[in-house]
Parts: sequence; C-alpha cells; structure tokens
Amino acid sequence: MVSKNVLRKLSEAELEKYFIPGNRFTPEAVETAFEILAERGRLFSESEEISIREMILSKKKEEESRTNGEKEFWKDHITEDPSAIKLYSRNTILIIALIFGTIPGSILLFLNLITVRKYTAAILTILIGFGFFFLQSYILSIGTNNSVFNTKYNLEIGILALGAVLLLVISVISMPKKLAYQPKSLILPTILSLFTIIMYIFFKESLSGYPLISIFRLLKSF
Repeated sequence: MVSKNVLRKLSEAELEKYFIPGNRFTPEAVETAFEILAERGRLFSESEEISIREMILSKKKEEESRTNGEKEFWKDHITEDPSAIKLYSRNTILIIALIFGTIPGSILLFLNLITVRKYTAAILTILIGFGFFFLQSYILSIGTNNSVFNTKYNLEIGILALGAVLLLVISVISMPKKLAYQPKSLILPTILSLFTIIMYIFFKESLSGYPLISIFRLLKSF
C-alpha cells in the first residue's frame, strides 16, 4: 500500500525518478507521484503523460502476471480426462497427514513421486515422513513436561500443521509443474488411516505422541 503522505514529503526531483523507464516502483507509487506533481503545478506534455500512463499500465500487467504465476504454481491440476495419469490428490495427502500424521501422508506422496519417476524426491519424502514422526513424539514428550508448552492445544496442533505443510511443500516443489491428473481411489488412504488407528490401539506406549490421539484429546478437552 502506497502512502501518499510519505510521497508528499519528497522533492520534485525525487518524484521525477518514479518516471524513469525500468524503475522498480509499484504502479500505485508511479500514479501517486504523477498526481502529486500535477497538484504542485508540474505541467506534463501530452507525450510525457502518455508515456507515464503506459508505464503504469505495463506495471499493472506485470503485477497481474506475477500474481497469476504464483497462483498457478500452487494450483492442483485435477482433470476428468480418462487418459491422464492417476495420482493421489494433494488435498487427500494434506488431510491424511494432518489427521493421521506424516507417515501415511508421506507414503501417498512417495507413490506419486515414484509414478512420475522422481525417485530421489520419493526417497527423501519417506525419510522425512518417518523422521518427522519421531521428531513429533520427541517434541511432544518434552512439551508435556515443560510449562512453556503447556497450553490447551497450541503445541500439538502446531506440530500437526507443520508436518502436513511440509509434505505439501515437497509435493509442490517436486511434482512436475502443471501436471494434469486424475485422482486415485481412496482405498489405500483409507487402509493407511485404519492401520494407523490399529497401530495405536496395540502400541499405545510406543505411539503415545501419535497425532491422531492428540486430536482426540483436544476434542475431549473442549
């Protein structure tokens, strides 16, 4: 957001710099500088005014293009084309990781990366998924004995969110850009989710920090 009051403090020579071709000022800043100089009585020739207007329009188009590029970078390209490759959707991986932890989420992302032949990223994903689980357990074990972390839900929800976001970032960076795909069946994600619950039932002590149980505890506390 451009502050007109800040630009008003600049001298005419400083404001003139906003019209130099190739400058890095925002289109709003250039437009505001133009308005301030006009208010001060600066007379612009027709060619100067056209040049400044074109500069403002060009900068706005560049900003719009940059914004669209950023949106496209994070967009999930799901299609109904039957010939498209089949992958587990980004939302499925994110939700599974958030509710059941990074291990099942990383397995789904691992299979996606193997499908598109990103083998190094696939191995790294599995290592991070399992490694992050043990990190979660360690941090939670410290948190339960540390008054600094003794809040109602901040620590546990924070760890869950961090693990899920970590897998999301890996997916966005590693998967081919603008890859249109069909979402795979939810059978395997469901099996992994059920397996997670079963593992906790039979190994409560060793999985005491498992994210799923953190959510159950949080729900019961409200």
